[in-house]
Amino acid sequence: MIKKKIILGLDPGIADTGFGVISVDKSELICLDFGTIKTRAQDDLPSRLEVLDKELNLLIKKYRPDIVSVEKLFFNTNAKTALIVGQARGVVLLNIKKNNISLLELTPLQIKQGVCNFGRGDKNQVKKMVKIILKLKEAPRSDDAADALAAAICASSIKI
Repeated sequence: MIKKKIILGLDPGIADTGFGVISVDKSELICLDFGTIKTRAQDDLPSRLEVLDKELNLLIKKYRPDIVSVEKLFFNTNAKTALIVGQARGVVLLNIKKNNISLLELTPLQIKQGVCNFGRGDKNQVKKMVKIILKLKEAPRSDDAADALAAAICASSIKI
């Protein structure tokens, strides 16, 4: 008997880390949950990273994913922002490693190509395709959550 595969998609950020959880049963993709892990701007960086770590641990314990698909960091202008987001991404990667979960890292271009068949698709195209692919009643409002679901969708064809 083939077990359902649970995939957690993540779009790391310091203010908002998008998450999306899907199950893959044969060829059917089912959305289990999505949203964002938010941190407060007035808190110091270590406190924000701690919130991210705790909330991510709760998601992992709740859904027990077989694989986590994480969007790779891409910045071409603001180095300070990239460094801070990189620290959040480090917390995410360490958490995945500590929980001994398979990891797939994808660039934004790969994720857009995977769900839109076009690597330069905009945020609205990604949201629309996520809605269609997962048969959602409405598209996610959060760009971060939509990107995380898209990352999970891309990982659904990976054999683990």
